[in-house]
Amino acid sequence: MKGLASIYGYGAYIPIYRIETKEIARVHTKGGEKAPVKTKSLPGPDEDSLTIAYEAAKNALKRAGIDPSLIEALYIGSESPPYAVKPSATVIAEALGFSRKLYGIDMEFACKAGTTAVISVAALVSAGVIKYGVGIGTDTAQGRPGDELEYTAAAGAAAYVLGPLSRDSVATIEHVYSYVTDTPDFWRREGEKFPMHTFRFTGDPAYFHHIESAARGLMEETGLKPSDFNYVVFHQPNVKFPQRMAQMLGFTEEQLRLGLLSGEIGNTYAAASLIGLANVLDHAKPGERILVVSFGSGAGSDALSIVVEEGIEARRKLAPKVSHYLSRKKLVDYAYYLKYRRYIHGVT
Repeated sequence: MKGLASIYGYGAYIPIYRIETKEIARVHTKGGEKAPVKTKSLPGPDEDSLTIAYEAAKNALKRAGIDPSLIEALYIGSESPPYAVKPSATVIAEALGFSRKLYGIDMEFACKAGTTAVISVAALVSAGVIKYGVGIGTDTAQGRPGDELEYTAAAGAAAYVLGPLSRDSVATIEHVYSYVTDTPDFWRREGEKFPMHTFRFTGDPAYFHHIESAARGLMEETGLKPSDFNYVVFHQPNVKFPQRMAQMLGFTEEQLRLGLLSGEIGNTYAAASLIGLANVLDHAKPGERILVVSFGSGAGSDALSIVVEEGIEARRKLAPKVSHYLSRKKLVDYAYYLKYRRYIHGVT
């Protein structure tokens, strides 16, 4: 059996609160009802990227069925940690009862930090440094009021428990490929509350060039082609970019459908492609192959080829599916949105 590591458990979490695009447009512009992203998720007043990561990790552990004390690595990818100086990894590890002999770290590479966390933990497993570890992508993304990002910047988390290669696992990461360049399409300086971006430059040459390069690089190294994959998941800052990317690479709408969730929940940044993968795993059958390609501004992409294993059938029913979080939602107006995102100074 070939591969880097196996996925023993996976879990997602999406906050219950949503705001409709047309509600944001009512305040700032017109035409929000025509936007492909209809609603976006937002954290409640008692939620942040750490708490939602905890919820996702708890779901992943339920599916894995592994004693938490056996977890010896926790890598968290996020660009919205609640502390500027203090790791989220130690809080989550303590709360879930992970081993004190722990390789724990908070990572940042914009929206690809989650897949990089998963690959890093898988590499520790493959090298024999640890037996089990957890990789998480989590974000409560920020968008300046009135900016384009405000229509899509959302909240969500996904976690993956990784371990030695096994047919009894959920899936196997069979190959990975990463591609990066210095492309400054999006950034936030120290002390600034909101990020800056270069508008359409974020699409081309940033998003499209990096995802295409990573996907083609993986397929060249493995000898695989688009028809060898049953599903494909791309980073999803909106709906149109992944759809165009699929056409560029030769994937069909059906291969893309299950992994494209941004129309319902917005762009969950470091969690986006990993939540899409979780939704695919909620439906996939043993033997099917999945291509996941993330994108992080600055800029880079991770590509992962994943094969579904026999253990998926029994394990996926042990924790809430992504559809559970998609179906439970509470709409709020723009005033509550500002309050929940703490954009109104002096309101807690």
